[in-house]
Amino acid sequence: MSREAGSWTDLATEALARAGFRSGGGRSQVLELLATQGCALTALEIDRRLPGVGRATVYRALDQLESLGLVQRVDLGSDAAGYERLDPEGHHHHHIVCERCGKVVPFEDAALERAIKRVSHQASFDVAEHDVTLRGTCARCSG
Repeated sequence: MSREAGSWTDLATEALARAGFRSGGGRSQVLELLATQGCALTALEIDRRLPGVGRATVYRALDQLESLGLVQRVDLGSDAAGYERLDPEGHHHHHIVCERCGKVVPFEDAALERAIKRVSHQASFDVAEHDVTLRGTCARCSG
């Protein structure tokens, strides 16, 4: 596990404890899995990767983590949502989603981040967070 992932796991564990949630084996496994992922996983993908953890535990853990601002829900289209950990330092990426097969590709773009800051300044908004998801068709599906 990377130093960043371990730090996020510690932060998430502490935040859950402060919020009054008891530590549990299933929730801890969800934390450990999310900590190692570079992009969003659906609840069903998490459930499949953690066969010893009940599906209800996965959904409950994701709801708790989202309510505490520790994970971000990402709309993947076709009524699917992914969840990925939020970096406490604010580092993040965006997503390109294939509308046919559901492939998700993360991307970062410094110019896009500058444009978002410029627009928020022009509109006199203090933007606390943002999420950019581009939708289309991947090369495999379009060819």
